[in-house]
Amino acid sequence: MWTVRRVRDASLGTQLFVLQMVIVLLAVGGTAGVWAEHTRDQLDSLHQQRALAIAQSVAGLPQVRDAFKLAQPQAVLQPLAMSVQHETGADYVVIANTEQERYAHPNTALIGKRLSTDGTTVLRTGRSWVGTETGTIGTTVRGKTPIRDEYGNVIGLVSVGVLETTVTGQVAGALPPLIWTALAVLLAGLALAALITARVRRQTFGLEPREIARLLEQREGVLHGVKEGVLALDLAGRVTLVNDAARELLGDVGEDLGSMPVSGRMRDVLGGADPGVDRVVLHGERVLVLNRTPVWVRGRHRGWVVTLRDRTELIRLARELDDTSSATEALRAQAHEFANRMHTVVGLLELGEHEAAVGYITRTTRAAHATGLRERVQDPTLAALLLAKSAEAAERGAKLVLSEDSAVPEGLLGDPQDAVLVVGNLVANAIDALDGAEGTIEVSVQADAGGLRVRVGDSGPGIAPDLVEEVFREGFTTKAAHSGPRGLGLALTRQACLRRGGWVRAGNAGGAVFTALLPAKARP
Repeated sequence: MWTVRRVRDASLGTQLFVLQMVIVLLAVGGTAGVWAEHTRDQLDSLHQQRALAIAQSVAGLPQVRDAFKLAQPQAVLQPLAMSVQHETGADYVVIANTEQERYAHPNTALIGKRLSTDGTTVLRTGRSWVGTETGTIGTTVRGKTPIRDEYGNVIGLVSVGVLETTVTGQVAGALPPLIWTALAVLLAGLALAALITARVRRQTFGLEPREIARLLEQREGVLHGVKEGVLALDLAGRVTLVNDAARELLGDVGEDLGSMPVSGRMRDVLGGADPGVDRVVLHGERVLVLNRTPVWVRGRHRGWVVTLRDRTELIRLARELDDTSSATEALRAQAHEFANRMHTVVGLLELGEHEAAVGYITRTTRAAHATGLRERVQDPTLAALLLAKSAEAAERGAKLVLSEDSAVPEGLLGDPQDAVLVVGNLVANAIDALDGAEGTIEVSVQADAGGLRVRVGDSGPGIAPDLVEEVFREGFTTKAAHSGPRGLGLALTRQACLRRGGWVRAGNAGGAVFTALLPAKARP
């Protein structure tokens, strides 16, 4: 019990080595035992047939038949039997009559006495017999055959046998080659067991099963505990590992890359068709940042690991902060401009130029009323956004004009988040399209119970006809490379419109024109 416990508590390599050696020993021992038993059976059969052949030869001699007619048959048969026994190497040759009284025997004292083993079967049936019996000289394999006279009548029998010790000695003589063969197999098994044990230790980095199980538990705990999504793919694109965060972000992952219910853009990033770091991808209502890293094991490329981070809320807050900063800058610029105007009016009054002061105030007031932004866009959030974008356009040399048909009553938009997203992205895209050149951006926003209709046109170069649909694909951009994700604004705009059952379209009319319908949300 103590030895079994020691083996059970031993290292993995030791357990494997002991187990393999036990298997080798059992295999070699079993094979040797079967071989020995088979050899013994063959030798028994061989000696039985040999004994029977000798007995039949003796029974067929004419002098044997003639001797049975004499008054003292043993006088002839005993020397004959001893001669045959000596010449053939048999351990005994016995001749008896039908009464089973011996006429010849190696022990002359037993001549005239009854056989120690029953010969009735041979005498009555007249058939030969072979087998193993125990007689006066020991256990022997023997053959018995009847002796017939010239008329075919059974007049006696001949029994020839070989001692079992002789057969056992022959088996023992055949054992040395078997033993050497078994030893060679054991040594080969020992060497192979040592090689297998060493290979297993290399493949497991010398770790024991308990340590491997602990590492696996730790890996599973860490993998499913991290907040970032982790997705592992092999070289064939099959999913080999996915944690809980990745399932939450992607939904049904599937067995391979081809069966994943994701967009073409997501599949391009996961499959490596769109390489790079921090690739921004839209998935449902989420904005995900993906990084794809190759996996190398012992110098060989085994697959890829993709990490997924949810940046939906961060991007929304960043856009809100950008809009707030733009509005603040616009208000600051207007405050500075208003202060300049007041200083001008004060100066004109001090100089006594009252008519000039009145004219200046009238012109600036008309200009202020010409904008009409707050009167037509009564929703404060959307008005602040347009004011900020107007200031941004002015800083970049462009002019933002709000169309006369614009009308957004206060409180009609409800939650203005999607409206700000759509209008802000379309205006920002128009400002970028002018690329710092002087031009005009015309914005039309109309809201009613059915939703918000937006039209944004610019005096830029327009959109190539073959790119009218392509501009809405996430990741698409015609701008020069910048830091941070590009080609996301129009994709988010279309996503917001489609989510509400609306649409967004692009065209050309003296420049690029984008129109969108953002249906109103159903009231609870």
